[in-house]
Amino acid sequence: MSHNSFGHLFRVTTFGESHGVALGAIVDGCPPRLELTEAEIQGFLDKRKPGQSRFTTQRREADEVKILSGVFTEADGKQITTGTPIALVIHNTDQRSKDYGDIAAKYRPGHADYVYDAKYGVRDYRGGGRSSARETAARVAAGAVARKVIPGVTIRGALVQIGPHKIDRSRFDWAEVDRNPLFCPDAQTAVLWADYLDEVRKSGSSIGAVVEVVAEGVPVGWGAPLYGKLDADLASAMMSINAVKAVEIGDGFAAAELTGEANADEMRMGPDGQPTFLSNPAGGVLGGLSTGQTVVVRFAVKPTSSILTPRRTIDRDGHDAEIVTKGRHDPCVGIRAVPVGEAMMACVLADHFLRHRGQVG
Repeated sequence: MSHNSFGHLFRVTTFGESHGVALGAIVDGCPPRLELTEAEIQGFLDKRKPGQSRFTTQRREADEVKILSGVFTEADGKQITTGTPIALVIHNTDQRSKDYGDIAAKYRPGHADYVYDAKYGVRDYRGGGRSSARETAARVAAGAVARKVIPGVTIRGALVQIGPHKIDRSRFDWAEVDRNPLFCPDAQTAVLWADYLDEVRKSGSSIGAVVEVVAEGVPVGWGAPLYGKLDADLASAMMSINAVKAVEIGDGFAAAELTGEANADEMRMGPDGQPTFLSNPAGGVLGGLSTGQTVVVRFAVKPTSSILTPRRTIDRDGHDAEIVTKGRHDPCVGIRAVPVGEAMMACVLADHFLRHRGQVG
């Protein structure tokens, strides 16, 4: 299976399966002499790991990361990167493969089961193998390394919609994101979501969501005008996340409803002699290059395909069948996609920072 790597100068290759021994990432291109510890990476993994609330899968994984290479401990105890590939591994400790025995020969509708089998002639039915959202733990670990490459850039994510229920933007509070298990920036909507998700979970169904990720402190000029556009790479990175079906930058699809006047990023000279933008419908990227404004990306996550409601399908022998997926699954996989989106933003920006540094004096 090819294409397990992304990035150019900051390049990440992930490996492992949902029910395998372990999963992890190889990070190549990280500059030397950056302080990096397992504890720093662990902090981000702890935001993504399962089993932390009733709104996520009850699979109990510690998601404990180990650094196998690329870091050196100096005499004073400081751990620094060496500039060589950084190998990160996360062992699986709570697989329950027997939960998938009933669907070993059946394809889950809305899942990658059929297309994987059709393309490769082999399918890991135990959680989906590489198509499982568990693969994203490796991305979060790599994203923690990427953040070290871009000091001065702040990356934050939040859930802004679950099913038909959107947050109230007038109540948006970043501090609130860390106060509830839904990464919701609106305290009132978080309560509504909790009740709504309880109904979804108890019915054995699932629901989709929208995640918003922003990066502040990105300087002007990261990216390239044509085939290395910053927004194109961001869109590609977000679309590569398991279960993501749509991505928008800035106003995104809403831009189709705007006039040229409303969509224009008007400018004035600021008191510091630097340009100031009066709005940001472009989401911090114009012509493929960062503008110096906040970079804004949103992506839509589809409902989890593994549900208890009987669905029509076929089996590997070509027979019509009915399927019910048992086991431990997220009623809304979009919740744990928030730290994953942050990680992908960090990896793309780290890559573009290094590419930009190589193009300017």
